[in-house]
Amino acid sequence: MKPDKILYVDDESMALKYFERLVSPMAPVLTALSVEEGKVLLDQRAGEIAVLVTDQRMPGAHGNELLSYARERHPLVVRMLTTAYSELGLAIEAINSGEIYRYITKPWDLGSLRADLKNALELADLRSERDSLLHEKMLILQQQLLAQRVSQLPVMCAGFIGKNCDESLHTYLDGAVQLGCRASEVNWHVLDYSDLMQAEALREIAIGQQLAKWHNEFGMNRSPTAAAAALAKALPRQAHFEGTRVRILQPKMLYGVLEGATNEGPPAEALAWLAWLTWFGASMELTPQGSGWEVDLEVVPPGFVLSKDWLASYIDRLAEPLN
Repeated sequence: MKPDKILYVDDESMALKYFERLVSPMAPVLTALSVEEGKVLLDQRAGEIAVLVTDQRMPGAHGNELLSYARERHPLVVRMLTTAYSELGLAIEAINSGEIYRYITKPWDLGSLRADLKNALELADLRSERDSLLHEKMLILQQQLLAQRVSQLPVMCAGFIGKNCDESLHTYLDGAVQLGCRASEVNWHVLDYSDLMQAEALREIAIGQQLAKWHNEFGMNRSPTAAAAALAKALPRQAHFEGTRVRILQPKMLYGVLEGATNEGPPAEALAWLAWLTWFGASMELTPQGSGWEVDLEVVPPGFVLSKDWLASYIDRLAEPLN
């Protein structure tokens, strides 16, 4: 639903009634008697409000405070100030500082008022449409980012560990599918595409270096018993053991390599989990058990054979468009 309402804030109840009578034929009107009431309405019904019009001089707080609040918290709302001729300096200052789209002088001229509000509603509609398109673009790029991260996993293993980790990556990505992993949202107001690719490259290098570090610490003994001891070292708070049977707690926390923000390194537990899987090297069944997983390090899935397009299959499943 697109926002279509006009919020008018004025401490004079007669002004509110007069404004609503003049404007309601062109758009639904919400009213508030103070800056604080206006803030509450904005927070509660921002998705419905297209235009905010506020008087400047009100007891307690002035209209420009409400405009600043709306600009910071609800930037899609088109902001307008209504004020007397004697206060035009304040209106001009508000325009110059980017607080408002336009000011309306009191007393109102009916024709000018409706024309200004019509233009403001059209601008709000354009902003809403632009925001919707940007959101769709971000979702697509977000899933493309996840696909890239998945495809880079074998490359990182080959480059930093020097081995084929396909079987263990199969287990890792099976867990990602079970958990419904999604890459974190990208703030395109801060990063452009080239900045994103550079940040992702640096992030992948840092991940690869940590994988190599963990592999050296785990050692050469990859027996199920030694593997359980290595996992206990890597995830002291995330895994419980009964011999070679392992209970993984809160597995969602272990997928920051795929889900983490571009400008943040993955959590230590997420790096340790991926490093341990690629070090152990065997395919495993991640059996759901309550909110976690159960794994038996002695058991290799029967008849397990990787298909030629196993990686592409996981990319398709993880990078499905979000609803």
